[in-house]
Amino acid sequence: MADLMTPLARIVAEHRANIVEKLGGEAALAMALRNERAVEAVAEVCYALLPGVLRLAVKEPQFRAFVLANRDRVSALLLPA
Repeated sequence: MADLMTPLARIVAEHRANIVEKLGGEAALAMALRNERAVEAVAEVCYALLPGVLRLAVKEPQFRAFVLANRDRVSALLLPA
């Protein structure tokens, strides 16, 4: 599942503004990424943006588990340094 970071990074790069907006802005996102439910919300938004072929190969519960396990890496993609 480590290979999921590549498509996830691409999705975040293409849709970062939309993802941040859906989750309440950068300040709200920074706070939210400390909360497991909010990280799952990030996973849900990103999963919907994945290519259909990838969604067929990786089911949403697996993707959520991946995002939760890689919370720090996902945060680095979403939040400015």
